[in-house]
Order: sequence, then C-alpha cells, then structure tokens
Amino acid sequence: MKKLKERKGVLRPLLKSHAVEYVLGLITLFVVDYVNLFVPQFMGDVTDGLEAHVLDAAGVFAICSKIVLCGVVVFVGRYFWRYFIFGSARKIERELRDTLFAKLETLPQRYYHEHKTGDLMSYFTNDLEAVRQAIGPAVVTCFDSTVLTVLVLYRMMTRVSVKLTLYTLIPMAVLAVFGYFFGEAIERRYAKMQKAFAELSDYVQESISGERVVKAFVQEEKQSVAFRAVNENKRRATMNVVRLDAAFGPILHFLVGLTYVVAIVVGGWYTMLGDMTLGSFVAFNMYIGSLVWPMLALGDSITMISQGVAGLNRIHEVMDERSEIVDAQEPDKVERLTGQITIRHMSFAYQQDLPNALSDVNVEIARGETLAVMGRTGAGKTTLVNLLCRLYDVSSGSIEFDGHDIRKIPLHVLHENIAYVPQDNFLFSNTLAANISFGRLDATREQIEQAAKDADIHENIMDFPEGYDTMVGERGVTLSGGQKQRASIARALLKDSPILILDDSLSAVDTDTEETILKNLKRVRAGKTTILIAHRVSTVQNADHVLVLDEGGVVEYGGHDELLQRENGVFATMWKKQQLEKQLLLED
Repeated sequence: MKKLKERKGVLRPLLKSHAVEYVLGLITLFVVDYVNLFVPQFMGDVTDGLEAHVLDAAGVFAICSKIVLCGVVVFVGRYFWRYFIFGSARKIERELRDTLFAKLETLPQRYYHEHKTGDLMSYFTNDLEAVRQAIGPAVVTCFDSTVLTVLVLYRMMTRVSVKLTLYTLIPMAVLAVFGYFFGEAIERRYAKMQKAFAELSDYVQESISGERVVKAFVQEEKQSVAFRAVNENKRRATMNVVRLDAAFGPILHFLVGLTYVVAIVVGGWYTMLGDMTLGSFVAFNMYIGSLVWPMLALGDSITMISQGVAGLNRIHEVMDERSEIVDAQEPDKVERLTGQITIRHMSFAYQQDLPNALSDVNVEIARGETLAVMGRTGAGKTTLVNLLCRLYDVSSGSIEFDGHDIRKIPLHVLHENIAYVPQDNFLFSNTLAANISFGRLDATREQIEQAAKDADIHENIMDFPEGYDTMVGERGVTLSGGQKQRASIARALLKDSPILILDDSLSAVDTDTEETILKNLKRVRAGKTTILIAHRVSTVQNADHVLVLDEGGVVEYGGHDELLQRENGVFATMWKKQQLEKQLLLED
C-alpha cells in the first residue's frame, strides 16, 4: 500500500502549520493509553487480594478509587486529543479546500474544456472528506493502536507471561500481512468508486441544467434510461468497495476471537498448573480485551488511509496542473490601459494538430474607437475575444495594448481594464443588484440603477415584486434571454473599464431595445474603446471600423460606409440580405 507521506506535497505546509496541535494531541492520546493499562492490573490485584483474603473493604475502596481516577483522566484526555487532532484535521480540510479552489481559478480554459463539472465537484466533497479521515481519525487509530498494542504487550510480558504473550501474537501477525494486501486492494477500488461518483454527479448536474431542453424534446425516458446506467455503474463501483470491506470485518473478528481462544486455552492451562495466579489470568484476559480495539482499529485505519491516499492522488492531479497563461517573469510596469489595441499578423490554433482558428489578423484600434466584428458562425469572432482577454496565448504574431505586448502585461491589470459580456450570459444565484455590481462591489444603489438604465433593463427590474433585491435562479434561469443579456451589459457598464467587449450581446433583444442600448453606449462610452461582435448589420452602423472574418481569416476591414460601397463585398451582401428580410417582415 502507498504510504500517505509519499503524496504529502500539498499537505506538507498545512500539516507543518498544525504540528503543535498534532503533537499535543498525540501526547494526550499517549497519556490516555498509558493510564488505561493500570485498570487490568488493578482488577488483577483485587482478584488476587480477595482470593487470598488479604484485602479488606478499605483496600477494595482504595483500588476502586484508583480505577475511578483513571476513568476521569481518560475522560478529560479523550476530550483534548479529539479537540487537537480532529480539530486540526477539520482546519486542514478547510485550508486544503481553499487551496484547491484557488488553484482551479488559475487554470486555463483548456482545463475546463477537458474536465466535467461533476468530476471537479467530487474533489471538494468525497476526496477532501477522505483526506480528512486519513489525517484525523486514521492518525488517531494508527497511533493509538500502535502505542496501545506495544504498551499492552509490554505489560503482558512483564506482568504476566512472555510465552503466553508470544502465542497471542500469532493471529496479530496474520492480521498485519492480510491488512497490507487489503489496503492495496481497497485503494484501487476506492479510486474507481470516486470516478464513478464524479460521472454520476456530472450527469445529474447536466440533466438538471438542461431540464427544459429534455422536456421540449420529450426525452425524459431516454434520460432516465441513461441515468439508470450511470447509477448502476456507481452502484457496482461502490459495492466492490463494500464487499471487500465487508469481507475484511469478519476475518478481523475471527482473528480477534482466535486471540481470545489462545489466551483462554493456554492461560487456563498455565493457571491450572500453578504457573499463573487467577488474578494474573484475569488481568491477562483484560489485556487481551484491550488489544481488541487496536486490532479492529487497524482495519478502519487501513481503509481510511487507503481512501485518503486515493483522494489525495486525485487532488494532486489538479494541483500538478500548470497553466500556460501566467504573468511574464519580468512584466512591464503597467497599471492602467487607455484602450489602444494593435493586432499584428496574429494567428492562433487551439491545438497544434488542428487548423488555425484565426490566421494573419491585422487590426489597429485607437483609444475611444469602436470596432465591430462580424462573420458567420465559426468564423473566429469569439476566438478573437478570448485572445484579447488572454484566455489563450496567440500562436504567432502579437497583440499589443498601449504598445505593450499582451504577454508582458500583468494579468490582473489586463482583466481589470477589460469589461466583457460573453455569449453565454452567466448570472449567479443571487440578487439582481449583486449580479450587476459583481465587478464593482463598492457600487452604490444609485450607480447600479444607472447602469441598469443604460442597459435598458431598469424598468423590467422595477416590475419585479422585490425590484433589485429579486433573487435570480441558477444561471439566471428565472429571467428571459433578453433580460439576462441586458443584466450582463449593465454589469459590464458599471465596471466602467477603458475597454468594453460585447460578444453578440444584443442578439436576444428586439431592434428598438437594441437601438436604445447602442445610443446609451455611444454616450457613456465616449472616449473609451468598445469592441462589438454582432450578426446584425444594424448593430454596427455607428462603429468606426468593421472587421469581417470568414474561416479564421480577414476578408474585409474598413469603415461602415466604406464597406457598403463595395457592391459585391461580404459586408454589403449581408446588409442587403438583412434589409430584404426586414422589408418582408414589415410587409407581413
């Protein structure tokens, strides 16, 4: 079985910071174990004293008082070792959860594309719980069982009989060998169970999020059948662990019982021969009783440590991930961006073996200008935005802000100076006010309301019974598509960054609302850079520059009027087509 210390890299600083508490807990635990050793001795003394008629009532009372005193010490000691060790384990679990969450926030988009939500959630639930069990209860059981076993065996050898003690060690030796192989097996099976749990969690989360789509396409039965298959896989993986654990328990109890049999048969024979007093025989059997818990605890500790190692290995898979999107070793001294953007011969591919998503893009945006980006689905518009936000690094060429290469700008500076409204407008399960002020936590209610007015959603919010204090459902499910878009726009406007990026953020609103928002944008964004990704030509009519992409390449670039004059141009063709569609709708 792998030792926990072999995978303690992420735990080392946390365990070190709580070393004092662990030491105090183990010292207290040692005291409790040591005091427990005197109870069998006192019981033996009482038995021998009463048998030999050398103990009177006062003597019995004195010995009973010692037993009671031992009980008080054990009671107090157990409280403190639980406080120190279990309390420290809980603290480490919390700190490790914080560390894991902070690590996930640093990982690139690629990582989230390759890992499902359910798998990530299982790290914070089952895996961390398994680690806590390994550094809490398992530490106690391992230390306690080891110390208590050594102390009890020492007392059995020195106070009773060396030969009899050696006989009782035979079942314990068998248990130690069996426990080693059990630990190896339980670790492998637990890792598979955790993987099955992650798959089940992810399927449930995805099904609930897509519940409306499932109902719309009447696929409830299909989803139920698929869920039963995933659930059955989780059951089988869990039962593999349970079966092994269930088999270990009876074997463990059999070996414990066998130890008792050896003690009674051999100890009884010694007593009948006169080599051992009756009191020693009673004390010896009580010592054997003291060994029962360590032997049983050994099985529990093996299970907990094996599961903890498996959970820690999975956590290390996350902690060992390295993000390629990091600050430069010697970043430029930049604290604020003005909004000037230069893209030179920029190309990008998501993977080396895939074709370029963007090829040889050249764009110049002066401070305060508006750039519109258009193109068919899959043309590379969102990829361009992802590169401007440095969610990915360019494959070749460069992106510059105010003359600084984007890779030389500290990430926190870059992100603080860009307000971004993505295609999939994400709202948190919180109030509308909290969602709008997410990027500016110090905003006043008046500033929040003004941003909502500029995004043309204020009146909709005031129609809600609780206004800005209305709770938004998960991912904004209680709002319409247009309301989610406008709430996201309000959030970006409130941030008031020198650069604003709207990724097809007006697609779910009608043309009148779109016109109102664009008019407000022109007013509040005066002197600031804005990048609009759109499908409707009407959205980009006031842009300073229009960039038309197709299959990752630039097919047209220029002003709105300039591109319209190109009779057979892509932009002019799109404009004519949309004008015709608009005319047909008016006629209907």
